[in-house]
Amino acid sequence: MKKTVVCLTMALLTLLPAIAAEEIEVVGSSTVYPFSTVVAERFSQITANRAPKIESTGSGGGMQLFCGGIGENTPDITNASRRMKKSEQKLCNDNDIAEVIEVKIGYDGIVVAQSLSGSEMALTREEIFLALARQVLSESGELIDNPHTTWQDVNAALPAVAIRVYGPPPTSGTRDAFAELVLEEGCKKSSPTLAALKKQDKKKYKAICQAIREDGVYVESGENDNLIIQKLVATEDALGVFGYSFLEENGDKVRGLSIEGVFPEYEAIADGSYPISRPLFFYVKKAHIELKPTLAKFIDFFVQEEVMGEDGFLADRGLIPLSEEEYSEIMAAVHQRNNMPIL
Repeated sequence: MKKTVVCLTMALLTLLPAIAAEEIEVVGSSTVYPFSTVVAERFSQITANRAPKIESTGSGGGMQLFCGGIGENTPDITNASRRMKKSEQKLCNDNDIAEVIEVKIGYDGIVVAQSLSGSEMALTREEIFLALARQVLSESGELIDNPHTTWQDVNAALPAVAIRVYGPPPTSGTRDAFAELVLEEGCKKSSPTLAALKKQDKKKYKAICQAIREDGVYVESGENDNLIIQKLVATEDALGVFGYSFLEENGDKVRGLSIEGVFPEYEAIADGSYPISRPLFFYVKKAHIELKPTLAKFIDFFVQEEVMGEDGFLADRGLIPLSEEEYSEIMAAVHQRNNMPIL
């Protein structure tokens, strides 16, 4: 992708002198939030700098705030559990944010979990699609509103319990990744007709395969994965969708289901055998690095091996570290303050 060029005029710079003294502001992904929060706390303790302000707004909500402009009352960093979209990059460019640095911090698995007291299940992405899709194909090959009310309706081998899934809202990067990695893949496997539609009409294919039913079976639970944990504990046969780190923190309350025979475990996510994994990022306004000296220090602190490396303290919190090669590339780019590709 063509690199953008920082183009801040002196007139614009005169509007920004106050932000250097302000605290670092971070918005975005609820999945990255706990990682970012612990880094902010350690950064403050070790460097004696003021801890950055971290807010969980969801990846989509964070991008809207981040791309709102440069200067006071705009975030310095946005966390994301999926890569920045081209439409978001355009929004940034339209609001005079000429250069954005992308930092991949590691990997995460999307977990489908249930209460320890629930009826234990093993699922496939096809079964999840058939349970949650807004529309499915009838036996005659017509699209109909999803008629499935129990898991046994989806597959006779599954328990005869009501389908109820607590998950993230449309503003969430976890929701975006779930739609792409689970629903789309399950959609293709559910029907040769739908699989063929991807080549014939990609827009229609995505509209069908990513649409989640709105009849109360899937319950949007906001940008608060801890709330989903609470719901699962209170509703034993319900399922929940959230990031792996929250499973790590709540293993005494919930368990992750196997997806296509693979459980959401650290090693399986790291080696790619777990089918629902995705990279995690944060994005930084390069203009703010030049205006907030502490921001550069915070970024340098975040990418240290002791923080996000294989033996870093974020790995203890559930972050799946980058490969040695990826980590070396990130370190070199961040330290040189290079603009990194935005796809």
